[in-house]
Order: sequence, then structure tokens, then C-alpha cells
Amino acid sequence: MEKALRKSVLNFNWNKPAFLNQRYFIPNQLIDLLIENDFNLTEEGKSVNKQPIYSLTLGTGKTKVLAWSQMHGNETTTTRALIDFLMYYKKLQQENKLGFLENLSIKVIPILNPDGAKAYTRYNANKVDLNRDALTCTEPESQVLQQLYTSFKPDFCLNLHDQRTIFSAGEEKNPAILSFLAPAYNKETTINNTRLKSMAVITAVNKVLQEYLPAKVGRYDDAFNPNCIGDRFTQLGTPTILFEAGHWPGDYQRKKTVDYCFLALFSALKAIEELTIAGAEHGYFKIPENEKNFYDIIIRNVVFCNNLTDVAIQYNEILEDKTLKFVPFLVKIGNLSKHHGHSEITGNNKKMQINKLEYSEINVKIENIALDNENYIDFLTLN
Repeated sequence: MEKALRKSVLNFNWNKPAFLNQRYFIPNQLIDLLIENDFNLTEEGKSVNKQPIYSLTLGTGKTKVLAWSQMHGNETTTTRALIDFLMYYKKLQQENKLGFLENLSIKVIPILNPDGAKAYTRYNANKVDLNRDALTCTEPESQVLQQLYTSFKPDFCLNLHDQRTIFSAGEEKNPAILSFLAPAYNKETTINNTRLKSMAVITAVNKVLQEYLPAKVGRYDDAFNPNCIGDRFTQLGTPTILFEAGHWPGDYQRKKTVDYCFLALFSALKAIEELTIAGAEHGYFKIPENEKNFYDIIIRNVVFCNNLTDVAIQYNEILEDKTLKFVPFLVKIGNLSKHHGHSEITGNNKKMQINKLEYSEINVKIENIALDNENYIDFLTLN
């Protein structure tokens, strides 16, 4: 993608409301914003709790792209990037500068799981993971997506998600700020023309991102699961690209990740319109596979539970009174030399206390932490 165009995307500013700078927002805020900005929404169905599920359509070009976000209600980073793209599209449209986008018809479901989004949970109101409901299709949200897929007949699908902070891009100390997958269509993970098209798009996107996120783009494991929607649509012959928005160090609201996810989304659409298969498989498998090598915090070389050891801490995202809180939990005690912390403390053989105790089980909420009686709880506080 041309450098001037990439710069235009990354430098795009609009009158973004404050709620879009946060991980949690109420679905109605987003829908009201789209209506206020003259996007024509179509109600495609209702959720378990009878909340409307909307779509909108951009363009009338020959190549059809179906994109959906917040299949998992607590994964909002790609949704926020999607809104940036919608606002950018409208700007280009008003200036008669759509360019390659004129060749696309893009149908978007901004929030597929409004009940999960409101409760800030992965699941829908029936406690079902919609990304494990592709074959059974028991849930109304799944039925909306599959009915829209059948009626729209997309040439490509974009499945937009967030990933946890634990992922690295390969084995090195590089967080997977964005990851992608060309889903399999069988248990042998055979590469056919459908998957090859997905790989071509991902390869093109990665080429753009490496200028800004060198060695920080990952590739998801492609083990086949017929109940995952990406695997299902690939099986039906539609190239599908899984986006996973990850962690930019220190940015737990993921504002920086939103920017690069927007660039990735725009780059994917350009790659779809200019599809080039040559070198796709090689380029795709050059992207390092995601590994679970990170913790939010590692405290190294402390005396705890009567041993010189390392301790890992992970934030749980907990919604309280419509505010998202990042609450630290003890998740691992042991030798963590092969793991990395987004933040690290060197304990220098000091005695550690968690919740005023020198021993603890794992998966304990941390109320207080001290090294040789020096309080470190402020270091752990993100709110």
C-alpha cells in the first residue's frame, strides 16, 4: 500500500467521543453515534435479550466483503477500529476520493453480541460462545450472522476479535500486537484456493504492518474446529480472515492497537480489491506463530512460599458499576525464565508478601503486595 495512503490512514482524526477511548462502552452509545453520523442501519434480528442486531452497507462494488465485530462481547478493540474506518470511509466519500473502495460492497455488523457487549463478557446471554456455535447454530446471534452470510453471498469475510495479553509473536520477547489466521476447512489443514486467498490478504497486511510493528505480528494456530465460524465459512468456500487485536505494552485501553488495527483493516480491503496470490503461502507462514509467553507482570528472584522463585501476575478485567477495572491476580509461582512480563520487577532475593502472607495459592486476588515490607500495590494499579 502506498506510503501516502498509509500515512493518511494513521493520521486520520475525527471528533471521536471519549467512550471510544475505553475498552468498555454500552452498545447503544455506538449505535447512537452511527445514527448521528447518518449511517443507515438495518435491524437484522435480535439477541437473546431482544436487543437489536444491526448491519450497515458501504458501497455497491462487485466484490462483496462481510465483516462482523464483537462476536465476543468483551472484545472491543476491533470494533473501535471499525468505527474509525467507517468515519474515514465517509470522509473519503464526501471528498469523492474513495478510490479502490468504490469496487467493494462492504456489509458490517458492528456488534454481533449486544448482550455480551453490555455485560462485558465473551458469551451471549445464554452463556454460549458464539464462535463455537457455527454448526449447531442454536443462538439467535449465530442465526443472524449465518442468515446474512447466506443472503449477502460475500466473496470475503472479516472476523474481528481481541486476543489476551499472554501472546507473543513467536518465541522472542515481542508481544503479538496484531495476529491473523487463514482458518482451515478440514482437520488436515489442507491449503486450497479459498485458504490461499485468505493467506494472500494476510501476507499483504503483514507487509504493511512490519513497517510499524516489526516482529510484533503473529499467526494463530490453524487447528480445525468445525464449530468455529471462520472454519465453517472457509469450508463453505468463502475466504475468511481472522483479526486478533492484542496488547501494546502499557496500553491496557488499547488505544494504540486501535490505530494499527484500523490500518490493518484498511490494508486488508485494499489487498482484497487487488488480490495477488503469488507468494501468499510463503509470506503467510513466515509470520511467526503465536506463543503463550507473556504475563502482565513478572516479579523475579523473590523469597516466597519458602523458596527463591519467580511470581507471575495477570489482570482480570472486571466490570463494576459500568466501569472496567483491571484487577491483579496471582497466577504462577515458579521458574519463569522462559517467559516475559509486560512489566517486570527484580526482587533481589527479597522476602515477598501477598495479602500480608509469605505464602499463597494461585488464582488469588492481590489486595496488597510487599517486598521486604515495601509496598508495591501502586505498581500494580491500572485504574
